Amino acid sequence: MISNSYVENYIKMHEDGEILLNKERIDLINYLKTHILTRDDIFFDEQKIENFISFSEKWYFPLDNWEKFIAPFIFLYYKENGELFYEEFYITMGRGGGKNGFISTLSNFFISPLHGIKNYDVSIVANSEKQAKRSFDEVFNAIEGNAKLEGNFEAWKAKIIGKSTNSVFEYQTSNAKTKDGGREGCVIYDEIHEYEDRQVVDVFSGGLGKVPNPREFFIGTNGFVRGGFYDKLEERCKAVLSGENLDDHIFPFICKLDSAEEVNDVKNWEKANPAFEKPLSPRSKRLFNKVKKQFDALKNNPSGRSAFMTKRMNLPEVDLEKVVAPWEEILATNREMPYLKHRSCIGGFDYASIKDFAAVGLLFRVDEDYIWKTHSFARKEYLDMANLKPPIKEWEELGLLTVVDEPSIDPRHVVNWFVEMRKEYGIQKVIGDNFRMDLLRPLFEEEGFELEIIKNPRAAHSLLAPRIESAFANQHIIFGDNPLMNWYTNNVAVKIKPDGNKEYLKKDEHRRKTDGFQAFVHALWRADEIENVDYGEALEFLNGLKF
Repeated sequence: MISNSYVENYIKMHEDGEILLNKERIDLINYLKTHILTRDDIFFDEQKIENFISFSEKWYFPLDNWEKFIAPFIFLYYKENGELFYEEFYITMGRGGGKNGFISTLSNFFISPLHGIKNYDVSIVANSEKQAKRSFDEVFNAIEGNAKLEGNFEAWKAKIIGKSTNSVFEYQTSNAKTKDGGREGCVIYDEIHEYEDRQVVDVFSGGLGKVPNPREFFIGTNGFVRGGFYDKLEERCKAVLSGENLDDHIFPFICKLDSAEEVNDVKNWEKANPAFEKPLSPRSKRLFNKVKKQFDALKNNPSGRSAFMTKRMNLPEVDLEKVVAPWEEILATNREMPYLKHRSCIGGFDYASIKDFAAVGLLFRVDEDYIWKTHSFARKEYLDMANLKPPIKEWEELGLLTVVDEPSIDPRHVVNWFVEMRKEYGIQKVIGDNFRMDLLRPLFEEEGFELEIIKNPRAAHSLLAPRIESAFANQHIIFGDNPLMNWYTNNVAVKIKPDGNKEYLKKDEHRRKTDGFQAFVHALWRADEIENVDYGEALEFLNGLKF
């Protein structure tokens, strides 16, 4: 058994009802009480914990209870070899909660003689130089003009040096292409909600392990990028909190509302922002008043609600009138596909933009489920110029798309894909809209496919919208494990026309491709015609007949 007074105090405050915690932090406490505090092979370094808290409160500001709760786990070690138990920390909360201030004090402490590790460099990484410099400037300003601190630290505009440890604190922007792994002891990743993948993390973490006690901190507030690094990190953390993956030593401190309805009672706001825990400090009072004014303003400006919920309450709330489905419903399509060989299906394709992407697919019906087997083609020159953030190369390796090096995507790629699929599936017909049909029609007819053209795709969108919304909501759509299809779907903007009908457009004309979703919609146009026939069984029956 291990214990620490700051940890015990925070748990007691929760159990006594003095603070209101969200589900993830309650899960964190239960996880710690069950799986961590009961161990006897690890220990809290009480001296380092006290040194850090004293250092922070002397030179910066009084630490909040949540900061004192996390601090002991930063200095939690194995008894056997003195290595860290937690090397990764995930801290996410509503904007203004104080996570950057906490990181500032930690960064300064890590390069100090109180931490005592030679060459323990600290880098803070963010998407913009302005954001990356926030904590750096806070440390710089604390040192400059303070004789005692200047005796231990040398502060320059681009880096701060701990004199006795020769450790350097500096800021970096997250351009992975211009950075090689250094010899960092600690890397802090800010604004992680903007990371499309883990490329930046992989680059900057390359220097870790060259000095003792390597640490990584991932901090931020939720954002509008779905399926990116933030979402995957949160999924990983929830597997830890549930006990599903106890071998993953990441410390997840997640603050958010448990539901959107909770925003209407200001007492719940401390679930998303621990700065609002009672009693409020003067800084917290100012922040609360500002957030309250923003919330009240939503009555006259409801369009600002999505940003308020995401940034202040750390709970993304999509406008269901502007998206095909919430992200959770899109993720629910990631189910294993049933056995489909020889089953009948409807083909769909989207070949509107021959200079960038094209998509093809087969739509099956099994009971109430729509199963979509799809593939895409992307033009190499476009990918090189567009520099899209999603992991296109990874998707190519998974076999979800083919990159072609051509002036435009050859229409024969589209037709040949259906020819290959016809060897295993019963394709009743193939459907597309009227774009580029002069190129495609003769090729399809030559191969003997029945081809149907949707002459008014916008009218088709309006008619299909209720079916699509219902299918997503009731989890009757199966894409398999297909992040490319998730990306396509999440890129769709739903436009409600004056007559109330809906139309599926792109959120961004150049960087948010929707080809796979549009091909899916085309196939749905004739979903009711899919015959519930297994051609494999029919062939076996015919082969068994004796004439």
